[in-house]
Amino acid sequence: MKKYCLALDLVDDPVLIAEYENWHKAGNGWAEINASIKDAGVLQMEIYRTGNRLFMIMETEDWFDFDKKAEQDYNNPKVQEWEQLMWKFQQPLPWAGEGEKWVLMDQIFVLNPSVIQP
Repeated sequence: MKKYCLALDLVDDPVLIAEYENWHKAGNGWAEINASIKDAGVLQMEIYRTGNRLFMIMETEDWFDFDKKAEQDYNNPKVQEWEQLMWKFQQPLPWAGEGEKWVLMDQIFVLNPSVIQP
């Protein structure tokens, strides 16, 4: 299993942030989106927020590949519809690449390295 941590900013507007959170409450997301995430090898996903900054933790199968997931998403009309909807709320981090939303974070500390899988 692999673990990835990613970050993204929301538009700094309390109304839009509340609406974004509402879309992500249990039962409000689209089943097709959850299925596409799972089909790509994502075993668990959590999103946390502080202010307008989001932090995502993904636990994946060893074979998970970001490029393959991006290609699958590009070819899935329902995922594209969801992504267009979410862009209303999201803004890229200043150091994000062109068209990049979620940015991978670098791990800088581990309390107990012996319990972390390589």
